[in-house]
Amino acid sequence: MNDLAHNEFAPPPVGGFGRSLSFALFMHFLLLAALTWGVQWKTEPNNLSASAELWSAMPVEAAPAANEPEPSPPEPVKKAEPQIEPKPTPPAPSKVSAAAEREAADIALKKEKEKEKKLQEKKEAELEKKKKLEKEKREKEKLEKEKEKEKAKEIEKKKKEDAKKAVAEEKRNDALRNENLKRMQGMAGASGDENARGSALKASGPSPSYAGRIRARIRPNITFTEDVAGNPKAEVEVRTSPDGTIISRKLLSSSGNKAWDEAVLKAIDKTATLPRDEDGRVPPVLEISFRPKD
Repeated sequence: MNDLAHNEFAPPPVGGFGRSLSFALFMHFLLLAALTWGVQWKTEPNNLSASAELWSAMPVEAAPAANEPEPSPPEPVKKAEPQIEPKPTPPAPSKVSAAAEREAADIALKKEKEKEKKLQEKKEAELEKKKKLEKEKREKEKLEKEKEKEKAKEIEKKKKEDAKKAVAEEKRNDALRNENLKRMQGMAGASGDENARGSALKASGPSPSYAGRIRARIRPNITFTEDVAGNPKAEVEVRTSPDGTIISRKLLSSSGNKAWDEAVLKAIDKTATLPRDEDGRVPPVLEISFRPKD
């Protein structure tokens, strides 16, 4: 009776205890596998995925009791969904402090400035090298021009020296020709003495004896009776025509005695004509000296 009452009010028994135990063991196995994979996920790639599908058996229903209300059918066991292990997320990068960011920015800026400085120094070095090459080129051109000028001066100097040498050679040749001519003209009939240097047969001036002949012509016409101290000399210039006629006379140097000077000039006027020299000529200009006691 009591058992009957208990059965009437108690929920109907549910079967499937074995299945629940199997399911629980299976889930524990999955959990252990997940823990093992979580330890080794950093060293082994996660290329595997697991899925499970569980099916429950149809529940066994008991026979209805007499006059018992028909029990409601048990709820069907829900199909277990496979659990997919989430992929581990990579560790988030550590946050950089503001000071570290400023330091990194300063370092980057410093590197950029150093790079620009090196580039500028390189440009300046290339510009300086270019200027140096241009300067060397100008100096070389200047040196070449100076060398050309020096060469031109040397050529001009050589030309002058050659011209001087040519003139000296010409003079030397002229001297040799004159010497040869003197030798050729050193024949009988030349009137010069052994020290004569002329090339003519006779000298163009008066002969050595012509002055004595002039004095001998003029002296007889001198009238002078005074006594003088010493023997003073009066020098006179006489100009004549080609035939010997006296054209003029003048006193070049006084004897200091006016009476003697006047006597000489009057004697020249009285002579009127001078004799010819040995060559038949009368010099156009003669300088004659007279002394009272000669």
